[in-house]
Amino acid sequence: MKTLIKAAAAAALLTASTTTASFADGHGWKPEGPIKMIIAFAAGGGADTSGRLIADEVTAATGWDIIPEQITGKGGINALLALKDMPADGTSIALVVTESLGYNAVAAEGAGITPGGFTGLTTTAGFQMGVVAKADKGWATFADMIAAAKAGEDLSFGVMSPKLADLAYLLGEANGVEFNIVSVRGGKAVMNGVTAGDLDVGFMAGIQGKGVASGDLVNLASALSEPLKQTPEAPKMSDLGVEFSADGYFVFVAPAGLPDDARKALTDALSTAAGTGKAGGMIEKAFGGTTIITGDDLDALLQSDYDSSGALMKAAE
Repeated sequence: MKTLIKAAAAAALLTASTTTASFADGHGWKPEGPIKMIIAFAAGGGADTSGRLIADEVTAATGWDIIPEQITGKGGINALLALKDMPADGTSIALVVTESLGYNAVAAEGAGITPGGFTGLTTTAGFQMGVVAKADKGWATFADMIAAAKAGEDLSFGVMSPKLADLAYLLGEANGVEFNIVSVRGGKAVMNGVTAGDLDVGFMAGIQGKGVASGDLVNLASALSEPLKQTPEAPKMSDLGVEFSADGYFVFVAPAGLPDDARKALTDALSTAAGTGKAGGMIEKAFGGTTIITGDDLDALLQSDYDSSGALMKAAE
């Protein structure tokens, strides 16, 4: 399993048995009651499954009672609105994406959602966001797709968020074509549209892995600031003339004002669980491995995403 570890969570993942023992022995912080885990993703998807498996691993290691609850909609904003006024005592957490506290928070002007309104706990996995097409389109590279567009093909580009719609627009603009951008609900809908032929190309955040491995789908480009793990030869957004990217992570947060001991205990438990047992195996398979960012590094990441979102919106006007 490939795991990227940053900040305090390094000790948690490298000494999982010690952490588990300390909880089991009754040392350190404990929640005063059941922990509500708000999940901002549709039931049955990869993100939802990873959250529930992490909850199972934490419960097995600590004995804490964790109750998952789906609150979906508006790119995680509904989940954050529900969380922000809950008690900051460690009994309420949410699994969202960094985009929820970045682009989506800025776009939801007036909702009062900012990174400062929450306590970051830990990321669990990064996006393996690619620009993906069906192999039978005959495109082996991103350049092949652009050539088809310039030859007169009207290409539909599936996206699952306003941020990705902006990135698709900028990608077309930088390469001299205009995509028909189609917004759908979730990465699975993008993949279904591409495989059914209803969409020519689309953004997918790891869900394409099995199809790429089998040869049914092709990663034409990485939508990240770094190469895709599965297709490292695919060009990055910066290689294609776009200064922005779809970099992002699944992240657990709690309400603002969470005491330090509760933050540390929750961070240690969640980050350890993300790299353990069925949760770690599922994250490896679906998202290319566990990625843990915590503490000051996570605070800086969330704030940076929020601060840069306005520039992306302005560029896509």
